[in-house]
Amino acid sequence: MFSFAQSTVVVTTNGTEPTGVAVFFSGLYVFIWLLIAIVAIIAYWKIFTKAGEAGWKSIIPFYNVYTLLKIVGRPGWWLLLFFVPIVNFVIWLVVSIDLAKSFGKSDAFGVIALWLFSLVGYLMLGFGSAEYKGPAASGGASSAPKAQ
Repeated sequence: MFSFAQSTVVVTTNGTEPTGVAVFFSGLYVFIWLLIAIVAIIAYWKIFTKAGEAGWKSIIPFYNVYTLLKIVGRPGWWLLLFFVPIVNFVIWLVVSIDLAKSFGKSDAFGVIALWLFSLVGYLMLGFGSAEYKGPAASGGASSAPKAQ
């Protein structure tokens, strides 16, 4: 006869307990991601203030993207397009190019620095010498530098 009592499985944790090394690396992983998030928030905040928006708008989820759309001159309803799979990559590419143009940078800067390597591009815009020229999508930004 086979009974439930005879088929009891004993679960041991041999070999599956987190070791000191695993705990260290998981903590390090969390620390690195928090550091990257803080740096990204600071860079985004600087971009928003350069564009004449309040910096605090950069830390509120969804509202920061809505505000960024206004900075580059795109309609606010484009925020909904970020929820559509595949389309969101294309929209983010367009917004990245518009952001680059809004700060007087090239399309290549928008694709490479802002779309592919976002953190680096945001730091370059926020802390670099780039000046906000106006919303690119509405024709406010020009590729020529301002006359002094």
